[in-house]
Amino acid sequence: MRIQYLLAGSAILLAAGTAEAESIRLMTGPQGGSWYPLGGAIKNIVESNVEGSSVQVLPGAGIANVKGVQAGKADVGFANSVSTVDGVNGNPPFDEPADNVCNVATLYPQYFQVIVLADSGLETPADFNGKRLAAQPKGNTGEAITRHLLEAYGFSYDTMANVNFGSYTDSVSMMKDGNADIFTLGTTVPAGSVMDLAAARDIRVVPVGDDGLAAMQKLNPGYQRIMVKAGSYPGQEEDVPTIGYATHVIARCDLDAGFVHDMLAQLHANVPELAAIAKAVGGATAESMAAETGVPLHEGARKFYEEQGVL
Repeated sequence: MRIQYLLAGSAILLAAGTAEAESIRLMTGPQGGSWYPLGGAIKNIVESNVEGSSVQVLPGAGIANVKGVQAGKADVGFANSVSTVDGVNGNPPFDEPADNVCNVATLYPQYFQVIVLADSGLETPADFNGKRLAAQPKGNTGEAITRHLLEAYGFSYDTMANVNFGSYTDSVSMMKDGNADIFTLGTTVPAGSVMDLAAARDIRVVPVGDDGLAAMQKLNPGYQRIMVKAGSYPGQEEDVPTIGYATHVIARCDLDAGFVHDMLAQLHANVPELAAIAKAVGGATAESMAAETGVPLHEGARKFYEEQGVL
């Protein structure tokens, strides 16, 4: 039996019969990353299985999405575990605790990637002081991690020769043209933007060593060790240690529990379709999706995971 939803105003109400569904606002990420196309895949899944419904896919970023869901500007969004925990706790860059943001599902690990040209002479982040940096716009988790990386090594944006807060496309163009020395981003591996750069210039993935990780964990204990496996990018012959965290789906805590339950059930049932967009999602199971993130679990998600026997 097909379940339909009536979205009336800002509330989503479970309905049956021929109730007419309306729009869900889903905040994703910048073009060039994995979140924006994943949002399109979720749009297709929901619209194909909930008759009459539509999903409005909005651009966003990890920090901006937490703020957007908290403010009611979106119903659902992608987020990064480390920045969502900061939001829930009201730590910078958040001005106050986000008390209406709940976890729905952990999707896959994310990789903070530090890219330089192979002939740059930059071997570790300790070499970055005074160089030209291409980072993501403020409000992007990758930008927040970049600030922590510099701080962990005793630097800041003020000590860099230049910092550009642009899109992945802008950053790649700057690297290709020799107008930036370092490109940082947080996304899946391999990242399309890094592959684009590697098609034009020889690149190197800069390792973040154990000392850097330890210093960064003092700034945010959610940072984890993760490896960019050898062969992920052209010319990369060895595993490269870097900073890891998790991409997860968040929703307004006051979003109807019945809707969240059934949305999550659809995501779980359509993991292969999501994995066609972001390969890392392919390993998602009910158990991994229920992984603890430090963010309160939505009531509707809790019901689904209990039914699956993983809570």
